[in-house]
Parts: sequence; C-alpha cells; structure tokens
Amino acid sequence: MQNLKEILVGIQMLFVAFGALVLVPLLTGISPAVALLSAGIGTLCFQLFTGRQVPIFLGSSFAFIAPLIYAIGHWGLAATQGGIIAVSLVYFILALLIRLLGTGFIDRLFPPIVVAPVIMVIGLSLAPAAANMAMGLSGDGGTVLYAKGPALVSAGVALAATIAVALYTRGLTKLLAVFAGIIAGYIAAYSLGLTNFSAVQQADWFVTPPVTAPAFNLEAILFLLPVALAPAIEHIGDVAVISQVCDKPFMKTPGLHRTLAGDGIAIAIAGSLGGPPVTTYSEVTGAVSITGAKNPRIMSYAAIAAIILAFSGKLAAFLSNMPTPIMGGIMLLLFGSIAAMGARSLLAPNANVRSERSVIIIAVTLVVGLGHLSVDLGLVRLEGIGLSAIIAIILNLVLPQPEDDGNAN
Repeated sequence: MQNLKEILVGIQMLFVAFGALVLVPLLTGISPAVALLSAGIGTLCFQLFTGRQVPIFLGSSFAFIAPLIYAIGHWGLAATQGGIIAVSLVYFILALLIRLLGTGFIDRLFPPIVVAPVIMVIGLSLAPAAANMAMGLSGDGGTVLYAKGPALVSAGVALAATIAVALYTRGLTKLLAVFAGIIAGYIAAYSLGLTNFSAVQQADWFVTPPVTAPAFNLEAILFLLPVALAPAIEHIGDVAVISQVCDKPFMKTPGLHRTLAGDGIAIAIAGSLGGPPVTTYSEVTGAVSITGAKNPRIMSYAAIAAIILAFSGKLAAFLSNMPTPIMGGIMLLLFGSIAAMGARSLLAPNANVRSERSVIIIAVTLVVGLGHLSVDLGLVRLEGIGLSAIIAIILNLVLPQPEDDGNAN
C-alpha cells in the first residue's frame, strides 16, 4: 500500500514538471517524447549516482531554449547534441573543483555581477521570436503560419491562464501554471479553427521515441559550453533549497560534487539520445515542500512514468500538433521571467550595481549578447550568449575592485 501511494505521488511530481518539461522541446524543435525519455533516464541515473539520497527530478532546462534554437538552426540537431554532451564537461569540471577546493571559488569566479546579466541575455535574446510566434508567424518572422487575429487571441488566452494560475492559486495547483496555459491555449486554438485532433486520432498508441545519434562540431560546442554556467549555478542553489526543505545536509552528503556530476551524467545522456539538456526543477522542489513527500524513491517513480509516456504516440501527436501562438503566448512570460530573475540577482549585496565597475560589466555583457556581436577565431565563431558569458567573466577578473566593494574576486 505504501509503494502504491509513493507511485501515485511520483506521477503527481511528473505532472507538476510536465508543462515545462515538454515546452522546451516544443520551442526548440526537439521531440517531446525524447525529452521525456531523457528526463526519465537522466533522473534515474542521477538518483543512482547520488545514492538515492536527494529528492530531485531533472527536466528540460529553460536556460538552453534560445541557444538550442540558434544551434539547431545553424548546425543541425546532431551537432547540437554533440554540444549538449560537451556541456556535461562543465558540470564534471565544477564537481572536481568543488571536491578539491570547496565551494568558495564559485562565488569568486561567478558572482552575481557576472551571472545576472548573462541570465538577462538568455531571457531577452528570443523576445522577438516569442512576439512573432504569438502573432502567428514563424520564430524568425519570415513565414505566416496563422491569421494574426485568432493567433493573438490564442496566445492571449494561454498567457492569461498561465498568469492567473501563477498568481491566484495555491499549493500544487500553483505549480501547474505552464500546463494550465497550454491546455487553455489549446482549447482556444481549437475553438478558433487553428488546429484539430485528426493527427492525434490517427497516431498509434505505442511508438518508439525518435532517438538520433550525435555529431561533434567545434563551433556548436564552443557556443553551448558557456551557457552551462547559469544552470550549473542554479543547480547549486536548488540543492541548497532542497536541503532546507528536507532538513538534511545534501551539500555535504552525498555532496555537491556528486549532485553536479550526477546532473552532468544526465545531460550527457540527453545529448546522446537527442533530448534537451536537463536541470534541477524548482517546481518539483516546491511540490516536495508542499506535500512533504521527501523520499527520493518518489522521484524514481516519476522518472519511470516519464519513460513510459515517452512511448505514447497519442501524447506525442497531441504535443506536436500544438499551434505556435500558444507557445508564443507562454514564451512572452517565460523569457521575460528569466530576464527578471537575472535583474533580481543584481539586488544581491555583493553585486554593488552602483559602482562604475559593475555598470561597465552589465552594459558590455548585455549589448554583446543582445547585439549579436561575433568574434571569428579561425574555424570557430563565438557570439551571442556564449560570447557575452566569456566577456562577463573576463571583465570581472581584470577590472579593478573599488575600495568599497566587499566582493573580492
């Protein structure tokens, strides 16, 4: 009876993560079924590597939405998969450094003044794509997919439903905001004739997820590597939060180095299968806090449920059939929220945004990232989010500290 209860709670945890988990592949052109498969297998491997001690579920990372869209458009899915596999190296290196040096160097190398503007670039870089999709256009604005009026109505309904659930509900319902937006937008789009369910009716109940083999392209790898810094730092914060929720020292046992390495293993698996990079999910951590379901075994059940759903042809058809205005409406909120989180990070005491040094770092990072500045290094081109992250780190290391800045980097 206890196992049945834990299985049901595990399915509930997957339900909490489901909206965000499938939205990332839908926005980036990756198969939602492969994303579910990657999240499930990745979470199981994470649980095994950490000794089944930490109640964490890994799902598709929002931080990689803009980079994945760009990378797939420029180098193709296979090369992007190779870049995702390479991203896992960032986690392994950080895990090794934390094992050898402790966590202090993270604060010195990646203070808020470095991380915050990079997060803002990640959030704002696809703002035009979100607006275009909400208006019924393709992400680049070059193709009309739906009539503008019905598209805006569908996008508005999806956005309004997401906001309403996020603001006016409590408990577990509050954690289903994205899922509610998808359902409400789908209903509106169907009512306006933007979609139908013929593809769902014709789809098989059981299908094999379209797993693809990776290829390795140096430009794609160098483009995606710096993006890993933001979710890796977010991982550290999420482990700290779940430690407080469970009142257990997960930072020490099994240790932050093991949770980071476990996340890295899951990312490498995702890249090998053709799924998006995975990360710790704050929504699931919130659900753990609300329900008190702190047994890590529950996350294993959630992972198994994700793997089972990955083989559902009906679900894959339903998600793939979703009109782009629905995604555009939700993207307006999600990308803006990512940028707002970056701005909020600048309120940290050690950010010292009033100093000229901080203003310079923020200004240069934002303009480089949003202005599409590129640097050609032989056969390799650095641009966008990756270049802005590198420049932010370099500026933080080389610019002199003002005397009243207590952040010794």
